[in-house]
Amino acid sequence: MSAPVIHPTAIIADGARLGEGVRIGPYSIVGANVTLGDNVELVSHAVVEGNTTIGAGTRIFPFASVGHQPQDLKFHGEDSRLVIGENCTIRESVTINPGTENGGMLTQIGDNCLIMANAHVAHDAIVGNNVIMANYVGIAGHVQVGDNVIFGGTCVIHQFTRIGAHAFIGAQSMVDGDVIPFGMAVGNRATLTGLNLVGLKRRKFDREAIHRLRAAYRQIFASEGTLRERVEDAAELFRDDVLVQEVVRFISEAQDRPILLPRNGHETE
Repeated sequence: MSAPVIHPTAIIADGARLGEGVRIGPYSIVGANVTLGDNVELVSHAVVEGNTTIGAGTRIFPFASVGHQPQDLKFHGEDSRLVIGENCTIRESVTINPGTENGGMLTQIGDNCLIMANAHVAHDAIVGNNVIMANYVGIAGHVQVGDNVIFGGTCVIHQFTRIGAHAFIGAQSMVDGDVIPFGMAVGNRATLTGLNLVGLKRRKFDREAIHRLRAAYRQIFASEGTLRERVEDAAELFRDDVLVQEVVRFISEAQDRPILLPRNGHETE
């Protein structure tokens, strides 16, 4: 391990905490309440401000704005936080804002995430591990994103929406409802188009587990009865299946936004 390497044109405020092996490139700015973990790199022209913690090994590319005050008119200077995990890649012109008093005071991004150029993560969003956001993705305030989610380019996620783990959001989609774990959503407004079977196979999910998940999906989004009744039936029929129970629990915990349905699906009661 080695001492931080700081380009002479960079500005590091008094109070900033820099781990070993940190590299800060030309014209970058680091605020007084920022913590950069070991081996974090600001390539150049990057700005990290606010009460922000960046995990070890994360790289931030030029013109990214990380930790500046939220784009929320209700924000009044509260000492909220932004926490970004380890080994993330934050590309050019990405903007990520801290939390607010109305949303838990925290914006958080997990480990091993790739956030491509011009994407935005708003205040109070909670993003899991191994998430990929392609260019121009917009994550609105209070959104929750599970692990291993992939967002195609230029898609937008409505505030307070939940995106379940292992979901896939197609390019140019406008998502205004919760997307179930392992689901795939496409369109403006987006609809549920099935399961993310490609992602499940790539991540080495058991073939039989995928078959059970497909059977449960067909039952939950069938045309008979209400969604609530079908979810209760699936919970009982697949009571020993971990993946199906994850979907059941996700639907049962819906609060702020409706569950995204297939194009011909029935609305909840």
